[in-house]
Amino acid sequence: MFGKRSDGVKVKNLDIIEKATPYFMPMRIDAVNYYNQPISCENLDKFILEQKAKNGVHYSYTEILIAAAVRMLYERPKTNRFINNCVIYQRNYISVSMAVKEKLTDDGAEDTLKFYFTGRESLPEVKKIVDDEIAKFTNPSKEDLHKTTKAANFLCKLPNWLFKFALWVAAKMDKHNCLPRKLIDASPFHTSMFVTDLRSIKLDKVFHHLYNFGNTTIFGALGKVQYVPVSDRSGAVTVEKRMELGLSLDERVCDGLYYGKSVRLLMSYLSDPNLLMTALPEPELDQKALKKKQKHDKKIAKNEERKLKRQQRKERLKKTKLVSKKKKGN
Repeated sequence: MFGKRSDGVKVKNLDIIEKATPYFMPMRIDAVNYYNQPISCENLDKFILEQKAKNGVHYSYTEILIAAAVRMLYERPKTNRFINNCVIYQRNYISVSMAVKEKLTDDGAEDTLKFYFTGRESLPEVKKIVDDEIAKFTNPSKEDLHKTTKAANFLCKLPNWLFKFALWVAAKMDKHNCLPRKLIDASPFHTSMFVTDLRSIKLDKVFHHLYNFGNTTIFGALGKVQYVPVSDRSGAVTVEKRMELGLSLDERVCDGLYYGKSVRLLMSYLSDPNLLMTALPEPELDQKALKKKQKHDKKIAKNEERKLKRQQRKERLKKTKLVSKKKKGN
């Protein structure tokens, strides 16, 4: 509270330009840079066909983009920073948010899902995480209903004046690092990157704004496939299958050189998705980091144990009630 956040840690030892930039541009919409990146589909299509023939698994362009972005965010950690109240934070997890429609119709249900990653996942692992979360949305049960959906369902039941007040309070709490962890985890706007695939609705890429609510640093919009004439150095013209990726970047988290190298890394993964088929090894931890991890793992284990005990108490209570009802019936 008032300095510490559940989703990031304050970045220290900044130079004067890095520290001052968020004060010159306090809102994300002030600091957004737009970048258009054409993507050749030839290698992607070849990879998708090979994997389908070899493993019987179909990878979509969106899944490959998410896997490439997650790997880039892991290997280029400054791109996974965010600004809150003019202070730079390093996000302590990698997540990607994406809007999903249950059906591609005007009245089809839509929700924004949030996928969590370590950054070391292989493409098959990324696909499983994405598919599992989407399955929870399209075929929900009370147990596995997505927490973002639960929060949205609760807020939508509020009257307009209370809804507006609740969002105002949440924004103020977030600004002063008082927003509870559960709300941050449920919010799709507190994420490393937003992704949208406009090919599904047959639209070209857009340069989407960065939300002032939350702390999204990057927005990627994938456009529809097009066939465009391309000439080489000799002047020969060929037709290339291509789509474009519109990137919106918060320039305050790192300089242009760092962003440029990061985008080139992203493109290298999109040019050769085979690089994403192997998971990265877990980094070696020093003694301090190892103790911190062990403490964190112990805390998680205790929480799981408490949940299990609560569940067991509930089941015993249900059995007791059933027994008492039967006795009364007799």
